[in-house]
Amino acid sequence: MSQINSARRVAGRACAFAPRDFGSRDFWRLWYAGLVSFMVRWIETLAVAVFVFQHTHSPFAVAMNAMLRLLPMGLFGAFLGAWAERIERRTTLVGIIIATLLTDGALAALACVGVLTVWHVAVGSFVNGLAWAADNPVRRVAMGEAVGTEQMSTAMSVDVAANNGSRMLGPVIGGLVLAVGGIAGVYALGVVLYGTSLVAVLGLSVRSQVSGRVRVPVLAGIAEGLRLARQHEKLFGTLVVTVIYNLFAWPFTSMVPVIAQGHLGLGAAGTGVLASMDGLGALLGALVVAVAVREGHYGQVYIGGFIVYSAMLIAFALMPAPLPAGAALLLEGIGGSGYSIMQATLVYLYAPPEMRSRMLGLLSVCIGVGPLGFLQLGLMADAIGAQWATVATGLESLTALALTYPLWRML
Repeated sequence: MSQINSARRVAGRACAFAPRDFGSRDFWRLWYAGLVSFMVRWIETLAVAVFVFQHTHSPFAVAMNAMLRLLPMGLFGAFLGAWAERIERRTTLVGIIIATLLTDGALAALACVGVLTVWHVAVGSFVNGLAWAADNPVRRVAMGEAVGTEQMSTAMSVDVAANNGSRMLGPVIGGLVLAVGGIAGVYALGVVLYGTSLVAVLGLSVRSQVSGRVRVPVLAGIAEGLRLARQHEKLFGTLVVTVIYNLFAWPFTSMVPVIAQGHLGLGAAGTGVLASMDGLGALLGALVVAVAVREGHYGQVYIGGFIVYSAMLIAFALMPAPLPAGAALLLEGIGGSGYSIMQATLVYLYAPPEMRSRMLGLLSVCIGVGPLGFLQLGLMADAIGAQWATVATGLESLTALALTYPLWRML
């Protein structure tokens, strides 16, 4: 418990970065690799949603394409978490970046010759989702090793701030590039960005601290992680809230381009600007968390952020014009930022050091239930419209949180 309290005190002071740790080139190289991954994800999420909607006019198809980016977390997250303890992380990161670079390169080539279809885009989303599933148990564990346990919560704030900044800039860039260069330009930009990330990761000096000493079979490691999660009340509560969020709250992001175009009448560039309000709010929220959150409040920020996020996605769907809709997304981003910062931080700090990869892999599995939420939202959107389907999932999110209160109340 003293270890957690120490980390909380550090996280409450934005200026408490230890020069020895945060001056490390390894930390910033890992941070940059994450920034590129986040940026490409949000650029492509917006651009692909617009592309699919323009070609199918189906909210369900848009939701299903977004689902494919999350599906690998549910399918492989636990295996990646257990496997990550047995591998050298720098080599794995290099392989992941090369795979995503080649995927975007192939999609850009198909688009350039005019044969890119929705199913090509869907396959690309799934392949890139594999890289996303490996982020928690590989890159973020490596970040923890680079800065040390006591600095992990601060490192997570910095990392989530990069994600939030990309959520602000990514949709704007995606909308503009799509309007000017088409979907081929979007994927070509991804190739360039992944290339710079590859250069950064190749320069890492950090190596896995567990390397060959972990010899627990993968399936046995998964079972051990599940037992720990069930026995540790705070870990279990954190994971329960994660499941609810990804089943009912997070999928609404796939409907933002649909509502922006179908209800608010915006084009590709306008849709990108509107979607960026979520990222702007998330960036502001990350700054507030880094400066203002003090010890003893991690759980309140986690749950409070969840509630604000769910309430504001309902408000967004009901707004009649772009300006108030953007304001709702801004507030939603602030709430989501507090939630996302504390999510991985709590799991990392509550888990024993030798099981952090496994527990972060299990966290990826909990995030990976999202495809069920995207499926539900897509079906409802086709049946009752994107607006009312979004409202319904927001209400489901808040209701499920209330019903599971005994499971997370200790947070």
